[in-house]
Amino acid sequence: MRCMIENRTATIFDNIRPWRATLMIRVLGVDDHPLMMAGIAGAIDAQADMKMVGVAHDGASGVALFRELQPEVTLMDLRMPDMSGIDAITDIRAEYPSARIIVLTTSAGDIQVLRAFKAGASGYLLKNLVRTELIDTIRRVHAGKRVMPSELASELAAHMGESSITPRELLVLRGIAEGASNRRIGATLNITEHTVKGHLKNILAKLDARDRAHAVVIALKRGILDL
Repeated sequence: MRCMIENRTATIFDNIRPWRATLMIRVLGVDDHPLMMAGIAGAIDAQADMKMVGVAHDGASGVALFRELQPEVTLMDLRMPDMSGIDAITDIRAEYPSARIIVLTTSAGDIQVLRAFKAGASGYLLKNLVRTELIDTIRRVHAGKRVMPSELASELAAHMGESSITPRELLVLRGIAEGASNRRIGATLNITEHTVKGHLKNILAKLDARDRAHAVVIALKRGILDL
């Protein structure tokens, strides 16, 4: 009888183990700052239900490692060499539509936030909030929620309904940021100097900027430009 009870007990616990294993939230980090990732890994591994299963230091490696590990949650930096975080998110979500990805970045610009969510991000967390909000953000995203700090939501709302910068205006704006004159920008884009001035007038109006230098400052702050 004892033998039968022991065997039955073993069978019960064997059936429980796979269910318990699914409770572990496996996290992949994609960021080119090793020290930052080391601190994040320590915070994650300190949780009973989380484990840092891998770290990649550029976008392309992050996509490859995601294919190999298929984690429950991925932490993705936006600014990395070779392949940006936005492109990496796009590639991952194209293959794995249910992938849950949290953007970790220093950029609070509303345009960057929009690009990240359009690419398929589930959460957006500024790096200065990692210490206080990372674990909760991971849990909420893992539960299927979209997460964004309140200040970013306010920033998005403030610019809702505004006319967006066109691709050609963005090229003109980038030329201005690089210090090029209207004539040089026109020559580079194969358009007249008069046309460049027209684009600049539209840019100033859309960004509510006083002059070209102010337009560049606003564009960098909002994430329209990423130099």
